Amino acid sequence: MLTEKFELPNIKDKGRKPSLTKFKYDLTDRNRGFGQLLDKKATISRVLKTNIVLGRVKSGKEFNPEDLIINPKDKIYRIMSREKDYEAQAVVFFVRDYSGSMSGAPTEVITTQHLLIYSWLTYQYKNNVETKFILHDTKAREVPDFYTYYKYRVAGGTQVFPSFEMVNKIIEDENLANDYNIYVFYGTDGDDWESKGEKTIAALNKLLTCVSRIGITVAKNAWTATNAKTTVEKYIEQSGLLKSKKELIRMDKIDSKNASEDIIIESIKKLISE
Repeated sequence: MLTEKFELPNIKDKGRKPSLTKFKYDLTDRNRGFGQLLDKKATISRVLKTNIVLGRVKSGKEFNPEDLIINPKDKIYRIMSREKDYEAQAVVFFVRDYSGSMSGAPTEVITTQHLLIYSWLTYQYKNNVETKFILHDTKAREVPDFYTYYKYRVAGGTQVFPSFEMVNKIIEDENLANDYNIYVFYGTDGDDWESKGEKTIAALNKLLTCVSRIGITVAKNAWTATNAKTTVEKYIEQSGLLKSKKELIRMDKIDSKNASEDIIIESIKKLISE
């Protein structure tokens, strides 16, 4: 169901690595008279056409299949062909706040949303999308797999900028921008000790020079008023990036108290829509 709704935005052919284009062999071509696997349906169709021309099969009249004349050239075979199989050249960063204020519903919303995105990527693109996982409180850390990313809990303060700085560092150190379409999905409750977000905005501006999309989800805590804006919402909106770079960065907010799966999926659509 997710595959029918979602597609990675702004995906482009990138890179010059031979390994990024591979070949597969499949029984895709058809050949008359000889081959490796008889295509029974196509063969029956050809045999009937021949016998209609010869008058042995007439409209509205029964016939005995054993009386049909089979021309060797009517036999249609499937033959093995070499087909190009292009890999999707993408790397996806999952990043989330795991500070003390994220305890409970906000963490459930963000991890559920990221689990849905991760499951969709795994199904849709199989092993052709690389994934990286980063957690942060006042510092950022990379973890090895989605299970660790999903389960990790910590009680600490909150600074957002180290997470985006780490994403930038990984992209630079591994030279990812040249060979990959880069996507970043970030989740938070909107709290940040850096009230003006100057370092976070600086890191985002650098990231926006090489990404295909950044999707930010703010899962509001129970004590945050419905219409009140969180610190993260305020400084990202004030930066003007959501308007000036709207094709590259999206932000959505979710009331974590009332976040059904349908609401979470609608949020994903907002983050990745064209």
